[in-house]
Amino acid sequence: MTMDLNKRLSLPADIRLPEGYLEKLGLSSPPFDRPLSRRLRRVSLSQIGFGKLETYMKLNKLGEGTYATVYKGKSKLTENLVALKEIRLEHEEGAPCTAIREVSLLKDLKHANIVTLHDIIHTEKSLTLVFEYLDKDLKQYLEDCRNVISLHNVKLFLFQLLRGLAYCHRRKVLHRDLKPQNLLINEKGELKLADFGLARAKSIPTKTYSNEVVTLWYRPPDILLGSIEYSTQIDMWGVGCIFYEMTTGRPLFPGSTVEEQLHFIFRTLGTPTEETWPGILSNKDFKSCKYPKYYPDPIQKHAPRLDHEGSDLLSQLLQFEGKKRISAEAAMRHPYFHSLGERVLKLPDTTSIFALKEIQLQKEMGQKPSVLQGSVTAQNGKLGL
Repeated sequence: MTMDLNKRLSLPADIRLPEGYLEKLGLSSPPFDRPLSRRLRRVSLSQIGFGKLETYMKLNKLGEGTYATVYKGKSKLTENLVALKEIRLEHEEGAPCTAIREVSLLKDLKHANIVTLHDIIHTEKSLTLVFEYLDKDLKQYLEDCRNVISLHNVKLFLFQLLRGLAYCHRRKVLHRDLKPQNLLINEKGELKLADFGLARAKSIPTKTYSNEVVTLWYRPPDILLGSIEYSTQIDMWGVGCIFYEMTTGRPLFPGSTVEEQLHFIFRTLGTPTEETWPGILSNKDFKSCKYPKYYPDPIQKHAPRLDHEGSDLLSQLLQFEGKKRISAEAAMRHPYFHSLGERVLKLPDTTSIFALKEIQLQKEMGQKPSVLQGSVTAQNGKLGL
């Protein structure tokens, strides 16, 4: 296992160095007239301090699971705060492979709305992933606002979530575990997708490598009913659930078992019929549960704060059949976002939407002063980073 890790975890070729890094360390940058060999690149990066635990100072523990512990830390090179996700390698039960999956994906995903993986440190006993540090996750942001987020900020957060997902989906990467704890937010209001441990997995396990139970609340009905045809649309249902939660302050379908989860879904959207979901009557799991016949409720009734465009977008996300759900790319162009202007659609991938002067986060009315300002609760640290 260790040898396999060594082979697969050499540092990313295009790792981003802050300006002035090399000068500060008295190192000259490599000559650009010839490409750097892998060995030389590794030597030069490790001279700077990449891939070494002593480059980072642990500040405090944010959370702990069976396989992984997350610490708030500081880079001695840049003085920046970081999140150190330490994965123990003694356990063979699948923990390292989800970690390797996360590493290999995040090395290639460079986007303003995806958490940045700064460094990878591999020792015999552990694998530490060094991420940029963000102040809190969406779950904690909601709690800090007493569960009422300004509708303007809901729009900005949703747009950034769609923007990060559209980038992933263009690259055929599915996240598969969207939930408020996996959406990190900094003080500027930038929202970033985190925790790619389940992305591109062949199936959705019941636990993550922090040994947290994978929640059913954001899982689409086709997957709950046994579909293994995963496509980018698996994530779009979760986006709808998160949109609703940001708007109302409460989860839409908080089931604790698959049957209860489907019950919640059908009670709101109506029990599917052959007309509303072709083929549903031949699904064994659906037939065996004998759900009562519910009629659909208008979504506006459940999310009264949403305007007409907002409820239209929400209903396009919450479609039973994956192929009927709106894509992330199309959702960004939905009339609900027209008030943000045209320029927000033309930004380079790595540029924040807040680079535009017309885009600004509103001060939250009900925001309570957080004792954890600039910190993350233990549970959030464990799940979100």
